[in-house]
Amino acid sequence: MDALVGWWDDYFWGSVVVAQVFICSLFLMVIFGLIGAAAKLSDSVVAQKLANGYTIVFRGTPEILVILLLYFGSAIALTSIAQIFNPDIKFLDVPPFWAGTIAIALIVGSYATETFRGAFLGVNPGSIEAARALGMSDLQTFIYVRIPEMWRLALPAFGNHMLSLVKDTALISIIGLNETLFVAKQAIGTTGEPFTMYIVVGLIYLAFSTVITLTVMGLERYGQRHMVNAR
Repeated sequence: MDALVGWWDDYFWGSVVVAQVFICSLFLMVIFGLIGAAAKLSDSVVAQKLANGYTIVFRGTPEILVILLLYFGSAIALTSIAQIFNPDIKFLDVPPFWAGTIAIALIVGSYATETFRGAFLGVNPGSIEAARALGMSDLQTFIYVRIPEMWRLALPAFGNHMLSLVKDTALISIIGLNETLFVAKQAIGTTGEPFTMYIVVGLIYLAFSTVITLTVMGLERYGQRHMVNAR
């Protein structure tokens, strides 16, 4: 434990970065997943093909490769655009935080697309017909009937997506984000204690995963209770 002296605050701030990446990527992942699911369920052939291409590409490409391609590719693209207006610009760097956050959101969002699509298909048609019989508009039916029933069906798989998100934050260290794994690599270079430093990282991620698991379990109980009351 002596090797950890002087590194606790670095691990704390690294954990804060993990939490920030998780929250931002969770928000984006839900958006990507809902858009993808809506596209797959739409009557537009073009939208369906685009959504299918999205899920095939991001589910079939190694996650670390997606992060590297997005990070360096976006930097090259931004530099090329900037040089049109100012030829003196040599290179524009992309913040690792946002490059990594968007990358893992796109990756996990491709899995969430299928989860949301299946959950929407699993909504009871009778509930939709009842809502329409009560005079609800399509928007009201979507908000008050489809979404509540969909999230209960999607929640178990969605919990797994949340766990994937938080664990994938460790991959962003490869592009220089100062999160817990990046801190551990720096600490190892100073202390020469890889086992101890990586154990701390493992415990931090285990703590995040435990909180997510307990939260999902609580939401599942909440949803089941309301389903029983509705019956």
